[in-house]
Amino acid sequence: MEKTEIERVQRYLRTLFGNPQIKVTPRHKKKDSAEVYLGEEFIGVLFKDEEDDELSYNFQMAILDSDLE
Repeated sequence: MEKTEIERVQRYLRTLFGNPQIKVTPRHKKKDSAEVYLGEEFIGVLFKDEEDDELSYNFQMAILDSDLE
């Protein structure tokens, strides 16, 4: 993902969730995705999807059962 894309999505997520600690960073050797952090904690992966001449970004977050306790 390009730097400008990452900045746009990061700004959107910060506004949507009202949390300036959300940080989106590029992944090493992966051009179609980025990592999402809340402060210093990794929370998920953001994938760029270019299909049928439409662009979207998909955020994937795993929640472990042990995290729910």
